[in-house]
Amino acid sequence: MKKIYLLALTTLITATVFSQSIYRISFTDKGSMDAISIDLGDNIIMNLKDDGSLINWGYDVYKSRGGENYTGQLESYVGRIEYFSEAADIALRGKIKYVGSVAFNYYASYEGDEFKGKIKSIGNNNFQYYARYDDAALQGKIKSIGMTTFNWFAAYENEAMRGKLKSVGNTAFSYYSSMEDKAFRGRVKSIDGSSFTYYSSFDTQDYRGRMKTGTQLQYINGIKYFVRN
Repeated sequence: MKKIYLLALTTLITATVFSQSIYRISFTDKGSMDAISIDLGDNIIMNLKDDGSLINWGYDVYKSRGGENYTGQLESYVGRIEYFSEAADIALRGKIKYVGSVAFNYYASYEGDEFKGKIKSIGNNNFQYYARYDDAALQGKIKSIGMTTFNWFAAYENEAMRGKLKSVGNTAFSYYSSMEDKAFRGRVKSIDGSSFTYYSSFDTQDYRGRMKTGTQLQYINGIKYFVRN
């Protein structure tokens, strides 16, 4: 009986830890990062910008049905939602405190102007950011979520790449440079060795810049990557 209880407890803890994971990273049709989607469990998704600020969050109907949400639209969540009260630190007031059993924490005002109000943790995953002393193209952007590191192209690199996502953990990204055809310069060229090609400015107008070859949705090292077309 004791073994069964311990097994059930271990399963619950494991599910809780891994439920607050990076679910998907999306790119725009210009190659910029569109959103980092965090899985809060129970088909609840939270979409964040590259600086950790909130885009939207809610119940993902598509995910609940085993599908993929390409719209970015989420339904209202009807479960437990708590917010920090007016008695909290000024940088935390009105921000999400709990969604279901998942706790949120933020950098407080006394931790400095640079990070105050930014997400500090979601569940067991801590957030770190590039600081003002880092490269100009990296400042304020997410540096890590939990054990997953984020690297970005620096300000001294090709103008079509600077500030764009360079790697997530061991997964690397490349982009078409500013020297390439204007129809696809700056767009995603490869994800972890998987290549993308696009129709050029010499092709029929309706096709110019559209994806020619490549898989829009990929699952690599536990994270989904979606490239819009």
